[in-house]
Amino acid sequence: RIVLPDNGRHWEDWKQVSTFYSRNRIQTTKYTWFTFLPQSLLRQFHRLGNLYFLFLVVLNCFPQVEVFHREITMLPLVVVLLTSMMKDAIEDYRKYQYDKTINFTKTRVYDK
Repeated sequence: RIVLPDNGRHWEDWKQVSTFYSRNRIQTTKYTWFTFLPQSLLRQFHRLGNLYFLFLVVLNCFPQVEVFHREITMLPLVVVLLTSMMKDAIEDYRKYQYDKTINFTKTRVYDK
């Protein structure tokens, strides 16, 4: 264990030593702001039911096979995707808040 005084003179030493150790931080979230939409859609389309409704929407785009209006065919898929994505976003935000409170709590380090 390396202990450096906190007086500002040893900043370069601390930077050099800290590169060898991982950060003591908890992260249980699945998404970031940039990866939410692609990863969430990828997770949603791993489900067979969502793929079936997507197939119906694509099939309904051809006029020879069109049974219902396009909007009616899209409605179940859009409703299921939006509710699932909202649930995932709320759940992930709660995980982020919990991680933030855990990461910023003061701890005591006992050393023998």
